[in-house]
Amino acid sequence: MAEKKISKLVANLELNEFKLNSLLEITKGINNNASIQNILKIFEYIIREQLGVSKLILYAYDHVNWSCILHFGAKGLNKKIHIDNDLIHIREITVIESSSQETLNSFDIVIPIIHKKTPLAYLLIGELNNGAIKTNPSIKHMSFIQTLTNIVIVAVENKRFSKALVEQEIQKKEMAVAAEMQKLLFPTELPSNNRIEVAARYETKHLVGGDYYDFIPLNNEEYLFCIADVSGKGVSAALLMSNFQAKLRANVKYNHKNMSLKDLVYELNDDVNNAAKGEKFITFFVGHYNCQNMTLQYINAGHNYPILCNGTESKFLNSGCIGLGMLEEIPSIKVEKIHIDKNDVLICYTDGIVEL
Repeated sequence: MAEKKISKLVANLELNEFKLNSLLEITKGINNNASIQNILKIFEYIIREQLGVSKLILYAYDHVNWSCILHFGAKGLNKKIHIDNDLIHIREITVIESSSQETLNSFDIVIPIIHKKTPLAYLLIGELNNGAIKTNPSIKHMSFIQTLTNIVIVAVENKRFSKALVEQEIQKKEMAVAAEMQKLLFPTELPSNNRIEVAARYETKHLVGGDYYDFIPLNNEEYLFCIADVSGKGVSAALLMSNFQAKLRANVKYNHKNMSLKDLVYELNDDVNNAAKGEKFITFFVGHYNCQNMTLQYINAGHNYPILCNGTESKFLNSGCIGLGMLEEIPSIKVEKIHIDKNDVLICYTDGIVEL
């Protein structure tokens, strides 16, 4: 009798030692920052080699989709089980005696991993090596396997979370660099004298955006200025606008003496079509101002109407054409020429002002 008690005590001590060593092995891998693959290899070794499980599938939820992150002895079965239909209702360790889902009958036990009533993982175990399922000594390890699986799933979650944080930080830094690069698109010096005074302010809701303005001296008497906005937001809009700015500046620098405002708009429409492939368009207002005779020629290509004010009256500058990139060819363009009085104020803006 005493020998049986001692043998049972030794067996229990060995079992507890095995469980402790298994937990230490897993936590050691986690603390050493092992990859998800290596942590799963340790888990597989414990379950397969030390507990005698020859068939296993482990599903995990990544807050978007369910996916199989580990399987052995169950080739092809992992693709036949639908979590939402077959397993989502299981909330505790369950022996599969007879299931309407034939694929589930290939397994003996389902072990769910639940956190705050939300399932995070499901472990399916089958073909235990030590006999019938109800008398199998491996059954007493199920709570331990559940604990071990829980630790592994938490480690996988933490790894994914850490990776996401790193990726977000990289994206944040890249966006910050893009924002600094975008600032270089805007003119750093604007004229302020007894003939013309220009002021501008740019603020974006996001780090980068698709708004753009420019003010380009042509000679001592003439200036070309513009304001534009890309449909959509974010990096793609900023990249398109960067390309647009380069094309505009190149045309103005090398061709302004031989190019009318109409010619410029036609040319820019072709450039936008080539760059955006019909997926985006740009609203654009461009003006040519002569300080000597105080005249302004402009084209409004679908942009928010600039407002010309003289202190008592206001006028929308709305003559022009459709936005750039809306059609392969612009059907018609109307150029308006107006006189600017000494104290007139012209206000240009993008739709961000309207939205506010």
